[in-house]
Amino acid sequence: MNFSKFGQKFTQPTGISQLMDDLGDALKSDQPVNMLGGGNPAKIEAVNELFLETYKALGNDNDTGESNSSAIISMANYSNPQGDAAFIDALVGFFNRHYDWNLTAENIALTNGSQNAFFYLFNLFGGAFTDEHSQDKGSQSVDKSILLPLAPEYIGYGDVHIDGQHFTAVLPHIDEVTHDGEEGFFKYRVDFEALEQLPALVEGRIGAICCSRPTNPTGNVLTDEEMAHLAEIAKRYDIPLIIDNAYGMPFPNIIYSDAHLTWDDNTILCFSLSKIGLPGVRTGIVVAHPEVISAVSAMNAVVNLAPTRFGAAIATPLVKDDRIKQLSDNEIKPFYQQQANTAVRLLKEALGDYPLSIHKPEGAIFLWLWFKDLPITTVELYEILKEKGTLIVPSKHFFPGVDVDNYKHAHECIRMSIAADEQTLIDGIKVIGDVVRELYDNK
Repeated sequence: MNFSKFGQKFTQPTGISQLMDDLGDALKSDQPVNMLGGGNPAKIEAVNELFLETYKALGNDNDTGESNSSAIISMANYSNPQGDAAFIDALVGFFNRHYDWNLTAENIALTNGSQNAFFYLFNLFGGAFTDEHSQDKGSQSVDKSILLPLAPEYIGYGDVHIDGQHFTAVLPHIDEVTHDGEEGFFKYRVDFEALEQLPALVEGRIGAICCSRPTNPTGNVLTDEEMAHLAEIAKRYDIPLIIDNAYGMPFPNIIYSDAHLTWDDNTILCFSLSKIGLPGVRTGIVVAHPEVISAVSAMNAVVNLAPTRFGAAIATPLVKDDRIKQLSDNEIKPFYQQQANTAVRLLKEALGDYPLSIHKPEGAIFLWLWFKDLPITTVELYEILKEKGTLIVPSKHFFPGVDVDNYKHAHECIRMSIAADEQTLIDGIKVIGDVVRELYDNK
């Protein structure tokens, strides 16, 4: 087949397509696979029970038990391109109740998952722009990129641009830190000196700043001070600050450090129902200035006609009465914190005397492992582990905007999910430990 440039870009091998293919193949395999690679949330009993109860109640009135089919009927119809109005109204009430942001329905749009939202946002703010300073508006353009202030970043960002690769990234400061009094941990911090000297920023070739908090893949939580500094830079250069809250506040709230959520007209907050346990309903939430919401809605109309309403129907009653926050605070967050503690203990037992450093667990559903001076790349390690029935994700794909060929650290880390059950963690970490020890021993 002859594909256009658009088609060629989106059909070439990518990190995210390889990851999703391998996860799908693993689920179909007749051999046991230690699933430590993907972003699927854990199956938490209390979470699943609440969603099932809510789903069953959709067609019934809570007080009388009589049929109330409005939610069911809504799923039988398209919403407008902005998304399900009842869910948007519930979200407006929720955010104003907890954060006093004075939002209206004009500040929120829904998308078919966060990945869909970032496809829109990165193409709205990255790519070819008319040069505002040109005398000939019809012929001059400037190419703008999305600034990632802290690499590594989410694997799914890397290939969403319609044309080219439009990312500029800043390499982190790497600080050795302790965790619960133990050595063997590190933390990434934003290098603001390097960031503020970026030619692309100073010369007006940045369209937006974007970060995930907690960061996928590392579990790093940017401090309130770092976030305030990024917000100030964004305002100074008249560009939006996009914050990916897929794992963050207020739901699923998988954050263990002291952090606060803020919003203003120059901030675009992105949320998702995936990590609270509903990845299959593909429901993303964008909170932004009405002009951005209008643009997202227009793109929804062209790409999707309208966002899905199934996730909205389930989540609306949970948002209205704050059960979604209670679920996040009392069930989801403690579960993953315990999972992180278990995984750290198992890794220390398996590789305590070897050059393993773990990014300080501050949130999300992953651990980020750094094997200093590993004799092979972690892409090669990934293939060895896959052959042994254990899936992880190599670090190379988490550095959009970075020349990874000249950055050794980008080939020495892996992302490991902690969402699996304890036996899978035990079995998978044992395989990782056996393989990595042998690699170092034979160096």
